[in-house]
Amino acid sequence: QVQIVESGGGLVQPGGSLRLSCVASGFFFKTYRMSWYRQAPGKERELAATINSAGTIIHYSDSVKGRFTISRDNAKNTVDLQMNSLNVEDTAVYYCNARYSDSATVDNYWGQGTQVTVSP
Repeated sequence: QVQIVESGGGLVQPGGSLRLSCVASGFFFKTYRMSWYRQAPGKERELAATINSAGTIIHYSDSVKGRFTISRDNAKNTVDLQMNSLNVEDTAVYYCNARYSDSATVDNYWGQGTQVTVSP
């Protein structure tokens, strides 16, 4: 059974930091691309950061580049998102995503999300 569980969200003041964690089970974690998406109220879900299976290729959206850092530990089946210099526009539900694709298969798994609220 696939399980993806996020944690670490909460309320933080502008300029503060949070670290989100995602722990996964039920699939071959180290072969999956892992990503953090976010969805603000009234907006579509958007990619914040993504890391390939080996942890060697990382991409950030322009809105978080230079402030967020994604990392993964394939031995522990975890992927983290360190968020610094948070601002009110970062307020959203943050989702962990696991994706694998080859010529025969596409797997796409989501966690339930964790709320991040940035407010004075």
